[in-house]
This record gives sequence, structure tokens and C-alpha cells, in this order.
Amino acid sequence: MLKRAAALFLVSAGIATWVGCTTSTSRYVYAAIPAGSQIVAYREDPNSGVLTVLAGSPITAGPAVQSIVIHPSKKFLYAANSGQGNVSLFTISSTGGLTEVTPRTNVGTAPTLLVMDSAGSFLYVGNSGSNNISVFSISASSGALTAVAGSPFPIGIAPLNMKLSPSGSVLYVTGAGSPQGYIEAFSLNAGSATLIQVFQPGANPYGLAIDPSGAHLYTANTGDNSISEFTINSDGSLTELSGSPIGEAFSTPLSLLVDNSGKYLYVANEGSTNLGAYGIGSDGGLTLLTNSPFATGSQPSFITSDPTGKYLFVGNQSSPAIQSFSLATSTGTLTSVASYSVGNTPASIAVTP
Repeated sequence: MLKRAAALFLVSAGIATWVGCTTSTSRYVYAAIPAGSQIVAYREDPNSGVLTVLAGSPITAGPAVQSIVIHPSKKFLYAANSGQGNVSLFTISSTGGLTEVTPRTNVGTAPTLLVMDSAGSFLYVGNSGSNNISVFSISASSGALTAVAGSPFPIGIAPLNMKLSPSGSVLYVTGAGSPQGYIEAFSLNAGSATLIQVFQPGANPYGLAIDPSGAHLYTANTGDNSISEFTINSDGSLTELSGSPIGEAFSTPLSLLVDNSGKYLYVANEGSTNLGAYGIGSDGGLTLLTNSPFATGSQPSFITSDPTGKYLFVGNQSSPAIQSFSLATSTGTLTSVASYSVGNTPASIAVTP
């Protein structure tokens, strides 16, 4: 996990503009490359999951760009620059081109995480160096960010991962700590965050996933190779399932993804060079699929789905590459489509809605 650990501590209107070919059904896939301070960009074929690099990619981004997220309008991309303590705003053209809008917005120290609510109203920035979360309201017309009153909100831990509940009313944050790390749950009101629970799952919780219904939450615990399972209560607090956490047969589970149907949970096992796959029961309990695991490139560190849920994209650290998989919704089986070299370790992927 050396590369990933290092990445955690990730006046003109147009700085860089470029375009690529498109069709009416095109989607675009962007990946942050911290070591190169770049964003690579692809057009996704929605019928095959094949990626085609866009002309002009990669483009220059902020120092040690770490996390990226796309506005649901498909008009804006935001990038957390962990090496400079700010967030960049890019506009997205109809052909996938990016144009950075300056100036950048200052946040806390070493911003490494970004999440946005499904309405595109608020942007949450996890600052790993200052142990807090910066929150901004988003202008629907320009994408401009305005700090929410009280931001940044102290959280007392260096955030490792963040997820919003589907309703956007609760923010969950994992962080390292002694003896084993924490999950913190924050109730949100117009972006303002209030702590409602602190919970200790397995050792060193990193990955976070929530099922589409917002009924269950999972953490990947890298310190003891386990997965914790929780029910999400009506107030956003967590109740751990009986028998949780479950031990994994694989090493260093780092990232989690629940597929769009809510039937399967996928685990990027950084130390085992594979993706584990689990069926999700009606009570949220996990059962390892008989066809699991699925081979990846070296050191898979994160997983992202396209909006249809038919294709998954995995960032491999040591390759370093982006790998595309097709997902068979009837069985949960993953089939590798292709692998795309990105030159340096990728830190996150965002796909246009």
C-alpha cells in the first residue's frame, strides 16, 4: 500500500481545452493521476465498455490531483488538489473536453476526497492533512463554489473515505485511529454537518459502500482483512449485523462497490490482485459468490461503475492502469474487457452520468 498511502498525503477562464469524437450515447471516463498532476480522459463505448483516449489527454491539473467528481448536469468536474490545498473546477464540453475555470477554491490541508449529493447541490471535501471537511454549495448555472456557514467542520480523524447516503442527509467518514480506526456519521442540514455517531468496525476501515436503497453500509478493513456489515437506522446511525465483521480469504481489502441492482458487493483486494464478489442478502448479510474472485492487474485500489451498472472500472496501482470489466447482472460474474495504461498510479475515476 505504499503508493496509496503516499497519495493520501493527495486568469483566464480557460487553461486547457481539448475535444474528442462523440456519439449521442457517449459517456466520458476521467482518472486522476497524482504523480503527474494530470487527468486522463476517455470516451466509453456504452455497448462494450471499451475506452478510447480523447485527443489532448492527459491534461494538466492541480498539484497532486487526488479525487474527482462530476456534477449530475454533466457540465462540471471538480478535482481535489492534495498538493496545493484547493479544488479545481472544470467545465465539460459536449464532446468531453475540459476547461479549467480559475481561480481555484481554497480548502483545508491535503484534500484527498470529494463527494457530491445526487442533486448536485453540495460538494464535500475531505482534508486529510487538517482532519476536517470543507462543504460548499454549488451554483447550478456556473458551478461556482460557496462555503457553507461553519465550514470546515472538524472531524478529529484523517479521513480515509467518505460516502453520502442516497438521500444526501447523512455523511459517513472512515478514518485511521488507535487501536483500530473509526466510522463517523454526520447528519446534514443544508450542508452543515453534525456528528451523530462514532463506531469502531474492523481494523483500519478504508473502503466504504452503501446499497442503493440506503439500508446497509459496508466497510473494507485493511488491517485485519475483513468486511464489516451494518444496518442503517432511520436517523442515519449504524447497527452492526450479527456475525460482522466477516473474514476475507484475500489480502488487504481496500475499496468496495455495491452494483446498481443492490445484489452484489465487489471488493478490490490490493494484496491479492483480484476482486472479491459477494451476494447481498435481504438482511444485508454477505455470501461469497462461487465464481469469485476475478483477476485484476497489480494492486487494485478502487472501483467505479458507469451509470448503467453494466461496466466496472478498476484502478490498478502497480500496473499502473485502468481496467474495464463487464458485469453479468444475473450471476455477478465479471469479465475483463481491456486494460489501459495511464503511466502513473491512478487515484480515482469519475464517469459522466
